[in-house]
Amino acid sequence: MKSGPHRAALVELYTSEGCSSCPPADARLSRLGEALDSGADAIALALHVDYWDYLGWIDPYAQHGFSDRQSWLVRANGQRTVYTPQFFVNGAELPLTSAALRAEVQRVNRARAGAEIRLHARRVSDDRLFAAAEASASGASLALYVALAESGLASKVPRGENAGATLAHDHVVRRWLGPVRLSGDKARLERELAVPASWNRARLELIAFVQDERTGEVLQAVRTTQCTLFP
Repeated sequence: MKSGPHRAALVELYTSEGCSSCPPADARLSRLGEALDSGADAIALALHVDYWDYLGWIDPYAQHGFSDRQSWLVRANGQRTVYTPQFFVNGAELPLTSAALRAEVQRVNRARAGAEIRLHARRVSDDRLFAAAEASASGASLALYVALAESGLASKVPRGENAGATLAHDHVVRRWLGPVRLSGDKARLERELAVPASWNRARLELIAFVQDERTGEVLQAVRTTQCTLFP
């Protein structure tokens, strides 16, 4: 998979099963394509944070690194408040409205790509996946990231703010690789990833992106299509 000449919009949602305000945002991310123009190039990621776990329910998809990343993006945007649900598009914080999302994705897609990415994945075995990404871009403080995400997830939440609810999730980040900083305008990342038997192999996708570590701006992103990682 090779990235194109224009920028894809990387849509990041910071969310938690312990937050009663998050299920509508999760649903919005699942229906992202319906909110955008035909032909829009947008890649969705749901990053579950762990700072609401103390409310009585430990989010099974949460990673502390995602809480740290959200805090970094907030600072990069010149803000101080970290909250859920919180959307970012190519590193820029976005209001929780469909109109704002559509307009920002349009703006990003009109821009020329600031990086070129090649992404490759192949099955090693029934429970292992090999991922490789190469990036080239000019500029200082650039880094390559790779994420493995799963869709079609559901949880019955017995405690906390969402007690009694069954929550549905798509584009949930399961594995996070990077940053690999670009040196000589290039970076390469290779990793063999464990894929537990409980994961839905038909709903996995691999995403790679290049980001400016000073400003948070995403210069380009690319993904594999679902169902291709484990044919």
